[in-house]
Amino acid sequence: METLGDCMSVQYDGSLIQQRNRKIAILLDISNFLASSLRLEHILDGALSRVLDHFGFEGGRIYLMDEDEKHLMLAAHSGIEPMGLETVGLDEGFSGKAARTRSFLAGRVRDLEDRQRVRLLLGKGYEMIVCVPLIALDRVVGVMNLATDRVIELDQNKIDLLMIVGNQIATAANNALLYEEVQGKVKELKEKKETIKFFAYSVSHDLKSPAVGLHGLVQRLQQRYAATLDEKGKEVCGQILKTSNHILTLSEKINAYIATKELPLEIEKTPLSEITELIRTEFEPILRERNIRWTEPSQPTEVEADRSALIRFFQNCVDNALKYGGEGLTEVRIEHEEDRDSHIFSVHDDGVGMKQEDAEELFELFQRHETSNGVDGSGLGLAIVKELARRHGGRVWAETEEGKGTAFFLSIPKAPPRAS
Repeated sequence: METLGDCMSVQYDGSLIQQRNRKIAILLDISNFLASSLRLEHILDGALSRVLDHFGFEGGRIYLMDEDEKHLMLAAHSGIEPMGLETVGLDEGFSGKAARTRSFLAGRVRDLEDRQRVRLLLGKGYEMIVCVPLIALDRVVGVMNLATDRVIELDQNKIDLLMIVGNQIATAANNALLYEEVQGKVKELKEKKETIKFFAYSVSHDLKSPAVGLHGLVQRLQQRYAATLDEKGKEVCGQILKTSNHILTLSEKINAYIATKELPLEIEKTPLSEITELIRTEFEPILRERNIRWTEPSQPTEVEADRSALIRFFQNCVDNALKYGGEGLTEVRIEHEEDRDSHIFSVHDDGVGMKQEDAEELFELFQRHETSNGVDGSGLGLAIVKELARRHGGRVWAETEEGKGTAFFLSIPKAPPRAS
């Protein structure tokens, strides 16, 4: 111990603590062991062994409460063969009574009410039984049953110490059970994720193949028999081609969404002008045909991000503006802002817009607004954008007003994650 002015300083030394105070030494040893693992079997076996050593018992068992809280199930034992003692009802023996009454119990074996159990324990050479309820968070987790071949003295200090040790074991067992449950849920979720992914790939593949075949057959039908088809026949062929194209687009979008979630990000420095030029070139025929004004940032900007992810953001948002902006759409405008930590990209249009409360739903899977009625789409484009933002550690949102257009925003950190 060192005195520094008005302060006292005592350096931690576990060995010295154990020398000064045996009771604290016992608690320290057991608590350190319990903190070393989350495997339930390892925790209970090791804790029981230490209790037997520290308190001088020859044998012991640890029972845990079953899910129905009607029986105690043997979970660990040492020095006592478990034959005939694997399950204990709450109305049976000292162990059941300790759990039922939440009490520390101790007594001679020959004083037990269950004569069959008396014969069983006496036959194993035991004279005295001690039962410690294992209580954590005010709930009985189980019971620790300790046995000795002699009568031992139990004062209040030893009883308190055993009760505290029981609480430590109960808490550790609780944590281990919760950990096992969480691990089970994680495994279940992983299995479900793989099943869903496999199902999605299978569906998109199984959709795509017949759609391609159907599209090709109808095209051949139109080419070879166009002269013999009446107007109704030509209309039906056109509808089939349109539907098969929609199926192809949907299957490709499903694959794109899965790839967005699964493929690793490839972070690289890319000039924003290269991306906007690529997007402008892709949509230029539609922009020219509909006489829509295109505006993009003139300020040179270099962005550190996944290049294909940025391209997909602008593709989906511009495509969304052109599809759902309405006949009165006259402008698509790309903007870029930045603050100390983030890049903020946006795609604005002056189309029909919508209610702001409807905008957030657009980023969910297969969500389409009423303005999309009659327009081909999968309901996946903006969900892909949301996933790309999440994997960059950023976010997406929309700002809109009926009759005044819509703007989609993407904010990503200037130093995005290197792996996801």
